[in-house]
Amino acid sequence: MSTFAERLSMAESERKWDLRYLHLARHISLWSKDPSTKVGAVIVRPDRTVAALGYNGFPRGCSDDARLYNDRETKLSRVVHAEMNAILSAREPLHGHTIYVWPPSYGPTCDRCAAHIIQAGIGRVVGVKETMSELSERWKAACQEALKLYEEAGITVAMYAESDVYE
Repeated sequence: MSTFAERLSMAESERKWDLRYLHLARHISLWSKDPSTKVGAVIVRPDRTVAALGYNGFPRGCSDDARLYNDRETKLSRVVHAEMNAILSAREPLHGHTIYVWPPSYGPTCDRCAAHIIQAGIGRVVGVKETMSELSERWKAACQEALKLYEEAGITVAMYAESDVYE
């Protein structure tokens, strides 16, 4: 049985690592060529090393022409979400790994990505809570559905305040 001080120290260490990887997800999100939605994802092993990175964009080998991103219907039909790109880039089983996702929103991911994250065996999802942007409003229903899926599947979700990430 660990002492209160040991548990507190472990919680502080987890928070420190979570914020580091949320910063990295934020940086990775800047690699996206999508002018309206910058999303980054980092998958981390239980030993806190990086297993995979992903950002939202079109499939490999497909044109990244800006006109395609500016046509919303075309963009939505072609884009691969950051979370899925990270899962597909991983070269190992992801059971028990953690995925960190940027940008801030109502929930860490959309429902579509939640299904893939659950299916990949990822055990923990970390995101940033934010409720005031146009982006978060657009994805609100999908994020709320994702949270239901995570709860049903027993996936741990940690959401940090945006101010925590900018400390």
